[in-house]
Amino acid sequence: MYLFTSESVSAGHPDKCADIISDSIVDYYLQRDPNAKVAAEVLIAGKNVTIGGEINSLIQVTHSDYEGIVRDALIKIGYTGNSGFSNKQTLYPDDVEVRVQLVQQSLEINSGVVKADGELGAGDQGIMFGYASIGDSDFMPLAISYSRLICDRVYQYALNNSNELGVDIKTQVTIDYGNKDNFTNGVAKSIHTIIVSSPYTEKTGKDKAQEIILNLIKEISKTTDLIDDQTIIKINPSGSYIQHSSLYDSGLTGRKLIVDSFGGYAPIGGGAQSGKDYTKVDRSGLYATRWLAKHIVAAGISKKALVQISYAIGEAKPISITVDTQGTSIENISDEQLSIWIGEVFPLTPRWIKEKFNLDKPSSKTFLYADVAAKGQVGISNYPWEQLDSLDKFRKLLEA
Repeated sequence: MYLFTSESVSAGHPDKCADIISDSIVDYYLQRDPNAKVAAEVLIAGKNVTIGGEINSLIQVTHSDYEGIVRDALIKIGYTGNSGFSNKQTLYPDDVEVRVQLVQQSLEINSGVVKADGELGAGDQGIMFGYASIGDSDFMPLAISYSRLICDRVYQYALNNSNELGVDIKTQVTIDYGNKDNFTNGVAKSIHTIIVSSPYTEKTGKDKAQEIILNLIKEISKTTDLIDDQTIIKINPSGSYIQHSSLYDSGLTGRKLIVDSFGGYAPIGGGAQSGKDYTKVDRSGLYATRWLAKHIVAAGISKKALVQISYAIGEAKPISITVDTQGTSIENISDEQLSIWIGEVFPLTPRWIKEKFNLDKPSSKTFLYADVAAKGQVGISNYPWEQLDSLDKFRKLLEA
């Protein structure tokens, strides 16, 4: 055996609630002021939601507006106040108290970001990593792909059957690659273990909840031969799980970075994505490097690709660009060549990334940052930064 594990959490997990509220604030501002500068972090503990950070915008947002953003986000997540759980067992949106402690963005930061010539400097220094591998159809590694799939199926069932299951869900999937060579080449042998923790109502009971979740996993098993009779399945291994939500586990923006990205298969950058506008390269840099890594693998240049990028605050051009194909690239293209070529072909400034992916225009027709926070920052096929729209450029490297 050679095992690797990734976990996922649903939108109803308190940390994800914090991410989603943070990004609901970003959506609210950018839909009304595309040039707004937002860095909003959320702590949700018990019935209290505290919003902190910095804002620079032409629009005025009242305390009442923030309360509406918070409650609308919680209702969309599934904390509707209309389920089989009492307000002692889960969070009710009307019980929430909102505290706002946002300040004006520093003029020193703002002057470094907004340039006289229209260019944008990086809103912060930092490092970002993008990753892709052969695995699923979106070039995501398998453990995170399946943990997300199972989590989403249970979560959707909970949304549609709120008298049976709650929305504060965690999953974990362990892939058996058989040996290290298979792991390197992205070839899985089987799913070794599946773990699901999902709250259930007193009326439903533990046994019925287990039956519901097992049936959902069986449906997924019909689409893959990786789940077999040898797969170990653990459902609510801690025992009773009725009390849930932020009433029993606080949440904080940016605490699920590995869940949001590549499930531990690759390094992560130094900062969260949620709650930040596009000039914050923790966000835009991740999207750009994921786009690059996905193109490298999809073009057939390598089986895996890890792209690192770094910035200095206030400067537009990256400080460094590094590609690591982890020993899986074809022989005539080196990692050094790839790194240099990417820097020559793609500007990778915050402005270029913004315009490439329309990051200043979140909408229900394209993408909303709150939905990105709920599903994961990368690996969802309809995101703009997941589109393989420049494959021809990358494939030309194979002809050289």
